[in-house]
Amino acid sequence: MTRVLGIETSCDETAASVVARTDDGAPAILSNVVLSQIEEHAAFGGVVPEIAARAHVEALDGVIAAALAEAGLTLHDTDALAATAGPGLIGGLIVGLTTAKAIAAATGKPLLPINHLEGHALTARLTDGLDFPYLLLLVSGGHTQILHVQGVGRYGRWASTIDDALGEAFDKTAKLLGLPYPGGPSVEKAAFQGDPARFTFPRPLKGEARPDFSFSGLKTAVRRAATELAPLSEDDVADICASFQRAVTETLADRVTRSLERFRKAHPKHAHPALVVAGGVAANAAIRNTLETLCANEGFTLVAPPVKLCGDNAAMIAWAGLERLEAGLVEEDALAFAPRPRWPLDAGSDPLYGAGKRGAKA
Repeated sequence: MTRVLGIETSCDETAASVVARTDDGAPAILSNVVLSQIEEHAAFGGVVPEIAARAHVEALDGVIAAALAEAGLTLHDTDALAATAGPGLIGGLIVGLTTAKAIAAATGKPLLPINHLEGHALTARLTDGLDFPYLLLLVSGGHTQILHVQGVGRYGRWASTIDDALGEAFDKTAKLLGLPYPGGPSVEKAAFQGDPARFTFPRPLKGEARPDFSFSGLKTAVRRAATELAPLSEDDVADICASFQRAVTETLADRVTRSLERFRKAHPKHAHPALVVAGGVAANAAIRNTLETLCANEGFTLVAPPVKLCGDNAAMIAWAGLERLEAGLVEEDALAFAPRPRWPLDAGSDPLYGAGKRGAKA
């Protein structure tokens, strides 16, 4: 049995997990501990990097100990360490990666610096045993991308947002409407009570041949509607949220279709093509339902990891480390690896907003 301890501190969750490949080849999550910082950041309506970094320093040792205890292991029982090295908030990345380096140096275990996005990209192989290749729709607070996942370390960006990430649009909509942090779940909850037909918000880039996304104009339309109605009643807020969420789902269906068609052309003999949806926004039920219908109509299987593995967690980091370890993709001098606030999976692609390159939104 190969066992990897994973550490995740890229934003506002302090997490540690032990993931294993059992003797029969099956993946297993032996522990998955996530300590949220929601209460620390709620008063500010968003994540404060300095507060997040200090909270990681205070909590990480205890979270790692809890993960090992839950797995029934000691540090010396593990075979390797994996830690998020980017992209993310630099303070948090430094805390997690430095801790992993210290443990690796003390125990002599190999260290695997992991791209946070690769953790999301490979989660479906941990939870569903999905074979390569497949499409990944990554939707989170900092990223909205479609990636062609061909193998461990082999990713091609086929689409990205040209302005705001979808999670950012959810969070800013919530803040504009006075809904509590975190914004995404608050908007979804309010939308359940609202009329999605009351407001006609734009479907950015709908019908265009390019496969990319845009959410800035939708966010502006929401602000305009809210300003014209102020002060807002509970019904107004619910209707805006419902109309916004419908615009999002219809936009995603239109945009994703372009990449499904491209995948079919690239892999005409693939008998069971799959679309994986991952990232924090993938927990949204309306988005999942829309993608489920789209995939059924297009002959694809939608693979959506359990909600607890959609947001930031260390199980996906440990699993990515295990996959890299098995593939022989180990950094020669991992102890010297520097954390990267921006780190695209698709290093060979041209820069584009949302791709994680310096100067773009990461």
